[in-house]
Amino acid sequence: MLTIGYIGNGKSTNRYHLPFVLQRENIRVKTIYRRNPDHDSWDKIAGVHYTSDLDELLNDQDIQLIVVCTKHDSHYEYAKMVLEHQKHCLVEKPFMETAEQAREIFALAKEKGLIVQAYQNRRFDSDFLTVQKVIEEGKLGDLLEVEMHFDYYRPEVPESAHSFDPASSFLYAHACHTLDQVISYFGKPDHVHYDVRQLLGQGRMNDYFDLDLYYGTLKVSVKSSYFRLKERPSFAVYGKNGCFVKQTKDRQEEHLKLFYMPDNKDFGVDTLEHYGVLTYMDDAGTIHEEKVKSVNGDYGRVYDDLYEAVINGKDKTITDEQTLLQMEMLETGIRNLQ
Repeated sequence: MLTIGYIGNGKSTNRYHLPFVLQRENIRVKTIYRRNPDHDSWDKIAGVHYTSDLDELLNDQDIQLIVVCTKHDSHYEYAKMVLEHQKHCLVEKPFMETAEQAREIFALAKEKGLIVQAYQNRRFDSDFLTVQKVIEEGKLGDLLEVEMHFDYYRPEVPESAHSFDPASSFLYAHACHTLDQVISYFGKPDHVHYDVRQLLGQGRMNDYFDLDLYYGTLKVSVKSSYFRLKERPSFAVYGKNGCFVKQTKDRQEEHLKLFYMPDNKDFGVDTLEHYGVLTYMDDAGTIHEEKVKSVNGDYGRVYDDLYEAVINGKDKTITDEQTLLQMEMLETGIRNLQ
């Protein structure tokens, strides 16, 4: 049994973590720390202890791992505190505000023989897993280009911002999802081209990015904008023999926002209308077009991997090197802001 606690009792903890953790019989949630009990807006969970005394959580000998689900500007402080109390640590995205902070936290964990990692749950998005399946089936032939889009039409968000904070930028908040997907599957790129913009002018928020990662002849583009009235496909993959287009995103977040939880059998599951389309030419020159059944996603797989690492000593799936590379790319992207 892995016994865990949380720092933070807001949307992150209650929407993106607990619904998956509470499904797992080998993980026990013992304590949730929230700084301001009067601000609680989520129902309490039966059997879980709630406290406003951080020391109580940090000094509890039963708790092996603490999850940091607070704003990005407190991740470094809390992660360091957790590790210094000799507990493993999982940290929400973006992992830290700088690569330097990330290096220090990883070094501290190594010194103490502990595990610390980022909550990169988007590795287990249905659309991303389906793209991997299609690539590995080989019908596309040699890969030439992959386009990944995470679009919104929320002009009111950048229009309401009149200052700029790199660590709370659109790039940090959203490329931390998609860049990790690219790095986890394709590895470290040969080089990267950064196009990061403030569409409303200097001194406003970053509201657009287009990052091109090059792997030999393959280009992987990670694109996102707040000004897309019609969303681009979630994924478009092009090879020498064909293409695969997945129009819709993973549905786990959509269902969580509706309070339709993972204990439902069809939680996050694509139906026929959500399936991507594979178009390819076979060896005989015949063109085929078919829908591809989506692979089911599961954010809780981050916790399955952590359980194996903490309890059974297996290697982490989300490595320090991958997280550091992502942090360095986010910092470089901000330096290239236009």
